[in-house]
Parts: sequence; C-alpha cells; structure tokens
Amino acid sequence: MNNILPIFGFLRSKAEANQKIVLITLVAVTGASTRNPGTHMAVAEDGSWSGSFSGGCVETAVVAEALDVIAEGRPRAIRFGADSPYLDIRLPCGGSIDLLFTPIVDSAVVFDVFDRTEKRQPLTIILDREKADIRCEAQISSKIGVERVDSQYLVHHIPAAKLVILGHGPSVESLARLSASYGIDCTVLSPDQAVIDSVESFACTVNLLKTPQATPLLDPDPWTACVFYFHDHDWEAHLMKQALSTSAFYVGAMGSRKTHALRQKYLEDIGVSGEALARMSAPIGLIPSTRDPATLALSTLAEVVESYHKIFGGKA
Repeated sequence: MNNILPIFGFLRSKAEANQKIVLITLVAVTGASTRNPGTHMAVAEDGSWSGSFSGGCVETAVVAEALDVIAEGRPRAIRFGADSPYLDIRLPCGGSIDLLFTPIVDSAVVFDVFDRTEKRQPLTIILDREKADIRCEAQISSKIGVERVDSQYLVHHIPAAKLVILGHGPSVESLARLSASYGIDCTVLSPDQAVIDSVESFACTVNLLKTPQATPLLDPDPWTACVFYFHDHDWEAHLMKQALSTSAFYVGAMGSRKTHALRQKYLEDIGVSGEALARMSAPIGLIPSTRDPATLALSTLAEVVESYHKIFGGKA
C-alpha cells in the first residue's frame, strides 16, 4: 500500500531544517513495474531520501537527478527502464517508469499534505510538468492514481488501510504486532486488561471495553477494517451490529462455520439485516481452519490487505 505519510513526514522535517527538497512522482508505467502510478519519493539537498520506485535499481540515479533539479530549480520528467536515455539502468521487470521531479519552492504545501494525510482525508496533489508548482486540494476525483490534464498531473490519494481489532486472547496481540511490522496502524478494543497491557507498546490506540454494548470508541472510516477476535460471543453481538452499520470497508470474525451460523441467528435477533450480515467475512482469513494465533493473524491480515486492494484499486 502506498502510504504517503512517511514521504511527507520526511519532507516536513527537511523543510523545518531549511533544506531544499524535491518531490518525485511516478506518473506513468509501461509494461511491468513494482510500483503503481502515484507512488512518491522525496530527496533533500543533503542527499538523504525517503521512498523507492524499485528494488534498488534506480534509486541512486533518482537521487542524483533530484540533486540536479534542486540546483536548477525547475521540474524535470525522466524515464527509467526501456527506451530511457539511461542505457546502463534497466528494470528487471523489463518495463519503464516515467518520473516527474518537482522542486518544492513553498514548503507550506508539504505541511498541508502531511496534515490532511494524518487526518485521513482523501486528497489530490496537483503537479505541473513545466513549472515548479505544486498544490493540494480535497480529492477531486473518485479515481485513484494519476490523471494528466494538459501540462498538469493530478495525483489522487486515499488514506492507508487501518485496523480496529476487537477481542481478547493471544490472537489480538499477534495481529496487532504483525500489523505494526507491516506498517498498518491499528486500534485495539478489548475487555481484557492483560491484552491492553500487551499491545500498548505497538498499537496506535488501545481502549478497555467495559461493557459489550455499542461504543463511541468504534467509529471506523471507509478505509478501516474491523476484526473480531472474541471467544466469548456475548461480547460481540452489539459491537458487530455497530461495525456493520458503519462505512468500514471490511468486517470479519473468527470462528467455525457452525459458530458463524449461530452468530448470524443472534445478530438477526437484535435487528441486523441480511444485507448487513452479507458484508461479514467469516470464518475470517485466507488460510482455512487456522488455529494458532500467529497463523490466524497472518491469515487475517492477508485477507484485509487483499480486500483493500480489490475495493480501492491497489493504487493507494
């Protein structure tokens, strides 16, 4: 997933240090590529950088090009790979990538993009191929990726995937830990203080549930997945009903098919519609009949990431 917060966090820190900076954007791909259009790198005048466009094939050349753009102060479009003037740089996939180097003259846009991204707001970054002009607006298209309009590129971004994990037991800690290592922010809601204590060092937010009723702590946006890991099913019914009524892109629960059939019955009894029930993924995960916590966490995270890419196009 193309999470742009680290890129603009890097740019923000370099702007605060009064360094000249360049945003590099992958605006087009020919053939195969390891990155999608809309992916960014950032380079500062001290030669440091954040992000990547390949497995290490082009980054050194990108940094060198960016430093030259800083010196010149003008945007530059460069192709790497097939049909590139850089004859000694080839992408293993055999394709090519077109990059736009944009020197950032006014760092206010960096702070604007960072703030909007941190607040999980969809946005469009507007770049000009011919002049050092970069702007940010609320997302102006439902498309994800890059559109070219005359000399401008409109780069549309959505928030990165996020997890809300509700439950108790070791599976909660396994999924929270795995999510942190993968780079997905997560919130943990649990009635078990021991679980809360075990995850607070790597989960973004942790909250102790005191009742099994609906809670204002559960308020997912459209780019958030809700995962239910309750063994005590008395805890899950009203929280599931709440999750299924939100815009969360994914709601999943562990348990056997027999368990899920019973779950559907008690959810119907408290007013959950058949349409809402159809949204739930259960038994959860891509690996069937998973039992140990580590494998269940891997199976769950893989399904969540796959769902995110299917729904949102895999370009953000």
